[in-house]
Amino acid sequence: MKLSLSLLSNRPNGLEQDYRYCEEIIKKNSKSFYYAFLQLPRKKANAVFAIYAFCRLADDAVDNVRGREESLEALHNLENELMLFDQGREINHPLWRALRDVFRRYDMRIEPFYEQLKGQRMDICFSAPRSLSELEAYSYYVAGTVGLMLLPIVASESKRDLRQTGIRLGTAMQITNILRDVGEDAARGRIYLPSDEMEAEAYSESDLKKAVINNSFKRVWEKLALRSEELYDEFMQDIDEFDADSRFQVLLSAQIYRGILNAVRRNGYDCFSTRNAVSKLEMRSLYNQTKDLMKRENEGERRL
Repeated sequence: MKLSLSLLSNRPNGLEQDYRYCEEIIKKNSKSFYYAFLQLPRKKANAVFAIYAFCRLADDAVDNVRGREESLEALHNLENELMLFDQGREINHPLWRALRDVFRRYDMRIEPFYEQLKGQRMDICFSAPRSLSELEAYSYYVAGTVGLMLLPIVASESKRDLRQTGIRLGTAMQITNILRDVGEDAARGRIYLPSDEMEAEAYSESDLKKAVINNSFKRVWEKLALRSEELYDEFMQDIDEFDADSRFQVLLSAQIYRGILNAVRRNGYDCFSTRNAVSKLEMRSLYNQTKDLMKRENEGERRL
């Protein structure tokens, strides 16, 4: 089975319809990201939607196709379409037309897009991480790259090199994803909790498959959560480097995603049978908290 965008649609659409195609993908698959980035200026929001749509398609090539060979073929097809795009010969499809417009408007680099596909290939040829550093290396490819893709859009005016800042945010979000989806991933034969951390706490793969939530599991989970929260904190130190019209939205997305960790804690660390998420009420609360935080920082800058 081939996952080819060219088979999905060859009909030319106006650019606005192309972006709406991408917007529907993020709206359907990630309400937290959509809620945060919808409030960007429209052109920037559209650019984020297009990038998300590409990443979603890459992820679906791994998760929605049965069998290792079919997944590799799907990813290979997508990589070929990315290569055509890189050569300026993209296929006639809403995603690629929207991305072409993004590359025209912003100082984009193609390398993170290829590295994103490398990360997805790591998932297909899965090897469980032994250490937290191995987990972070994997997280760079599947999520740190997304941070790099977004930087030219939301930090276009910064004179500093924010590559590490973007990578930190993406990595923090990926570790959060892993901690939210422990049970779902284990059911698919993927254990992302580092084996040396599990061994140190005497928590076995058998315990994981049985969805055992004991103190050992909580300590392993919290070790990763602490690292994720450290990365969120380090990212926040550079929030003032982001564009004034994007700063709030980027910070809000980080705060909402960070809130998933607290949702798991409130649910007794059940990431096996419960889908942990930030509720609409909590999103509104985080929205107000982020607004207050930005207001205090702006007032502090004026006093200086």
